[in-house]
Amino acid sequence: SRISIMIAINRTNLHPTSFFLLGIPGLEAAHIWISFPFCLVYILALVGNCTLLFIIKTDPSLHEPMFLFLSMLSVADLMLATTTTPKMLSLFWFNDGEIPFEACLTQVFLIHALSNIESGIILAMAFDRYVAICNPLRHSTILTITVIQYLGLAILLRGIVLLGPHPFMLRWLPYCRTNIIPHTYCEFMGLIKLACAPTKIPRAYSLFVAFITAGLDFILIIYSYILILRTVFHLPSSEARIKTLSTCGSHVWVILISYTPAFFSFLTHRFGHHIAPSIHIFVANIYVLVPPMVNPIIYGVKTKQIRERFLKFFTD
Repeated sequence: SRISIMIAINRTNLHPTSFFLLGIPGLEAAHIWISFPFCLVYILALVGNCTLLFIIKTDPSLHEPMFLFLSMLSVADLMLATTTTPKMLSLFWFNDGEIPFEACLTQVFLIHALSNIESGIILAMAFDRYVAICNPLRHSTILTITVIQYLGLAILLRGIVLLGPHPFMLRWLPYCRTNIIPHTYCEFMGLIKLACAPTKIPRAYSLFVAFITAGLDFILIIYSYILILRTVFHLPSSEARIKTLSTCGSHVWVILISYTPAFFSFLTHRFGHHIAPSIHIFVANIYVLVPPMVNPIIYGVKTKQIRERFLKFFTD
């Protein structure tokens, strides 16, 4: 009947079968040029993280808490980069911006859940550094393989349980304005802005989750480093202080590279209404691409065991 056809049309309009990604607004003409460094960064991320995982797996001397957490971070980095980059490159190269509604929601879940998991792993690495420096005699008894496995499982479940509601909340919202997303990938706040219904509850939940996970993780990381610095400054010699702090160097770089673009992206979405969309989206792309590429390089350069194993692998 005519009424059922109208209901079906309305339902289609409210829940589009697909969305269209625009890429980086204002830089459409440069998409092809932007794609080459993005592709190179993605390839380096794949090669670097796969090499790192292979080195850690095949060298029993690297089966220590720090390197086991690092391997977890590498897996999360690989998944995060692969969730976004292939579709992004398809958009840049072939102007293929169409993404099915379900695939878009899946991408939203994976991006936010994996970012949450990465934050948890970086916190676990901070805890490892804290125990190693402030309580070295008990390091091996506190961070056993079983404890590391349980920590990894807890971090994974936290990401899945807390970010699981995101795609369902987006699915329940009507989208009657447009199905065009001015971005290179689907993300929660990008879709929320397209909804033509009250979004106060989803926004509040997203903010709450961000604070109790990434926000709280960052506070605990800072607190752990305050305790580490307090212990280091009580060491008898400056040589001992420098040597002890050098074991934290790689982790500090990872914190800065991971959290800086993440916080910038989070804050500009909610409060930075005067920042150009192209800047926000460019930073959002850096967040999903640069840390996966840089993390294995940082640990490869600054960690003696990995550096030696890497050189041995290519010289033998």
